[in-house]
Amino acid sequence: MANSPQAKKRARQTERRTEVNKARRSRIRTFLRKVEEAITSGDSSAAKDALKSAQPELMRGVSKGVMHKNTASRKMSRLSSRVKALG
Repeated sequence: MANSPQAKKRARQTERRTEVNKARRSRIRTFLRKVEEAITSGDSSAAKDALKSAQPELMRGVSKGVMHKNTASRKMSRLSSRVKALG
């Protein structure tokens, strides 16, 4: 347990950051799920639109430090190739 005032403050900050990061990660996953659902339904135009809206969300996750750059790039690449295969 944190004893010094500084350690207590760091614990509070970590708690807050964890909540923010959880919300961000959840939001990213929601956007990715929308793309997945559009792909499985076979709707090419919906999949393209969902992918377009998911891309900036993924990159925002990278810039905020929630996700690694290569991970986001890999996800985008795999999703875009699947969307491309639909159309």
